[in-house]
Amino acid sequence: MNASYDQPTYDKLREARTALDTPLFAGLPGDINVSFEFFPPKTDALMAQLWDVVETLGPLQPKFVSVTYGAGGSTRDRTHGTVARIIREARLPAAAHLTCVDASKAEIREVAESYWEAGVRHIVALRGDMGAPGVPFTPHSDGYANAAELVAGLKQIAPFEISVAAYPESHPDSPSSQADIDNLKRKLDAGATRAISQFFFEPETFFRFRDKLAAAGIDAPVLPGILPVSNVAQTRKFAAACGAAIPAWMDGLFEGLDTHPASRQLVAATIAAEFCRRLYAGGVRDFHFYTLNRAELSYAICHLLGLRPKAPALEKAA
Repeated sequence: MNASYDQPTYDKLREARTALDTPLFAGLPGDINVSFEFFPPKTDALMAQLWDVVETLGPLQPKFVSVTYGAGGSTRDRTHGTVARIIREARLPAAAHLTCVDASKAEIREVAESYWEAGVRHIVALRGDMGAPGVPFTPHSDGYANAAELVAGLKQIAPFEISVAAYPESHPDSPSSQADIDNLKRKLDAGATRAISQFFFEPETFFRFRDKLAAAGIDAPVLPGILPVSNVAQTRKFAAACGAAIPAWMDGLFEGLDTHPASRQLVAATIAAEFCRRLYAGGVRDFHFYTLNRAELSYAICHLLGLRPKAPALEKAA
């Protein structure tokens, strides 16, 4: 008897299992920690927009929020002002970014001391890039040569909590993935508390990176950086600059949506939520969101992962 006439293919079996599986986000307990990155706004109108974002995401009780620092300190005053306001008015733990670019050790000390005076206790210490794409990093003649030196210098100024960058797909300037891991170890050995990863788009990228870190004896927390795609062209530009690969399947899902912003946002939320759910299934409980000063996608993903805002009234009652 020929039984092959109606035998399902592997793909059909996989689809059948998908149809019967437990819903992807059912029953998640919300046992995650989140942090959010913002950039300092250039105008009062953009500051008002950012403040709406801060007020939307704040009730999720992030472990910290961070504010970026432009190349060569180009946003120094705006970064300082934004971080200070978040600490003072939103009552959120805020971290200020600081880079080595075009700054002497004395200038970095001045910035770090002003942060400390404003109540900043957490710095994201980065080597930084020169600003123009492809231009190699050149240390200031009286500055720090790299992020490891910057971390050590900051620790001499004040007892800051320090986060540094990690690159699951290797930094574009790194000669190899092993050299990249060795550099991360130097930054942690210099006094950094944790690393925050560059964004990536496939969970396996992070899981493989995590295994390499464990093999190298690195056990410090590494937070996966999540970039919900709100602007496809901008994301492609960011990815090209930092060496992050955009999978062909993901690129294809955004094709034809340039003039359909609402549909594009739904697709972006779907992709990013499943991505984070798969990270969660692999044991990840800490997520760092590159918000691009928008709340909707990050908030939706946190909600799907089970995280809920804590009502101020409940806090007071407790």
